[in-house]
Amino acid sequence: MIDELRARDVALIREAAMRPAEGLTVLTGETGAGKTALLGALKLLVGERADSSAVREGASALVVEGRVYCGADDADGHVISRRVEASGRGRVEVDGRMASVRELAELVGSTVDLCGQHEHQRLLDASTHAQILDAWAGGEAAAALAAWRDALGRARGAGERLERAREMGRADLERLERERFALRRIDEVGPRAGELEELEAALPRAEHAESLIVAAERARGLCVGEGGASSALSEAASLLSDAAAHDAALAPLAEQLEGALIEAEDVASSLRSYRDSVEFDPAELERLQARMASLQGLMRTYGPSMADVLARREQAAELVAAAEDGGRREAELERARDEAEAALAAAADELDRVRLAAAPGFAEAVTAQMRRLEMGGAALEVSLSRLDRAQWGAAGPSRVELMYRPGADVSARPLRRIASGGEVSRVMLACKVVIGEADAVDTLVFDEVDAGVGGATAVALAAVLADLARTHQVIVVTHLAQVAVVAERHYLVERSGGETEAPETRLTEISGEERAAEVARMLSGDTGAASLDLAREMLAAARDAR
Repeated sequence: MIDELRARDVALIREAAMRPAEGLTVLTGETGAGKTALLGALKLLVGERADSSAVREGASALVVEGRVYCGADDADGHVISRRVEASGRGRVEVDGRMASVRELAELVGSTVDLCGQHEHQRLLDASTHAQILDAWAGGEAAAALAAWRDALGRARGAGERLERAREMGRADLERLERERFALRRIDEVGPRAGELEELEAALPRAEHAESLIVAAERARGLCVGEGGASSALSEAASLLSDAAAHDAALAPLAEQLEGALIEAEDVASSLRSYRDSVEFDPAELERLQARMASLQGLMRTYGPSMADVLARREQAAELVAAAEDGGRREAELERARDEAEAALAAAADELDRVRLAAAPGFAEAVTAQMRRLEMGGAALEVSLSRLDRAQWGAAGPSRVELMYRPGADVSARPLRRIASGGEVSRVMLACKVVIGEADAVDTLVFDEVDAGVGGATAVALAAVLADLARTHQVIVVTHLAQVAVVAERHYLVERSGGETEAPETRLTEISGEERAAEVARMLSGDTGAASLDLAREMLAAARDAR
């Protein structure tokens, strides 16, 4: 949900702010006032592509800021800031940290649906139709889709393993000999995981055993030997302890020295143990050095790392085994592939069954809403057609497409081929009302949803938008007074400036008599007494109906 939007230097907007209602918000104004610029700012807020030509003439950059709540569980919301410079460079911030446009689109764009008449609408993208139907079908469809995707992943994995085995089985003699040689050479050395790290830790100790023994013994002598640190600490502690009889302030210092003496003796004891643990063994040193040389030789050939060597050994062993097992491995993988494909086919049938069962009810519900929108005998149908196996994907095994029937005696055709943008907008509106709270989208923005609408259709459109606003945040750019009066919040878009002033778009929230005057203008183009009286009556009726 969009809690607040602020725009600066966007097209004709110098500065504008809007706080949409949780339900229905309308934007009205004369044609050319700048409503498109406001929608452009909103698009930038949700992660759509920026165009430097949108920067207000004379400004160095445009800035769009807002607070957005992404879903019911988002209690704190997100503060978004987007800057686009006239040079074309841009910057996005989410909650004070830098982000990419893609991150912004993933975070916010998925919760906002821009339903403009000339937009690339989701409804015209057939790949989204399965999502729309599944959202209406609810939990049963979600479970069937999850099972389908799990089966699809297993089938793909089984197929890939089989193909890899077949490829290995087709390996030519020269390659097979190379792999046998690699396997033999690596196995002659026999490296194991973690061995290199063990050698890297042990070898320096073995190489410098004599110097380590000498260092430990000399350090121990300096701690507790004749004239060592322990003797000096003991004498100093004794002196301070005796003097403390005359000045108690020296007692803590004496205790600190006694503690240091104990620590020195502990260190000396540890050094003795360390010295005894280090053994200078020329034979062991030679063995470690030879082993390290062998491992390094493998890494030079099959590396650069030991992980690469072990991976090459596994690859070579797999290919050699595939060539020598008489096809047994390939047969096992083929059986596993067939079992996975059978499970996938069953999951495909179940998902199609659920969707086919849901399709008539969904189509009937949407068609009922279309009738409310005065779309005559037009109807929506849902088409499911099984795809070729090679085309099966995460969306399912069948193509789900919404089909539009303009009238009873006319054949249904894909919704994407409808010529009228107004029809598409109203079908979208009907779908959104039907899906209701099942839809993952929180905010719907309609531009020109009322194109070519008037009379009784305008009243019906207003009623449907009001219904939709009960489950979604709805923002509508409208020219219809019937829609404007049912809104919870009303913003007026005006354009100022003349021959000597730069044009500027202003956005103002209106209520009371200001709102009545705007509704009157929308009704008849003037604010005469009769128009004002009708506007007040319509506003009062809408208020009472809420």
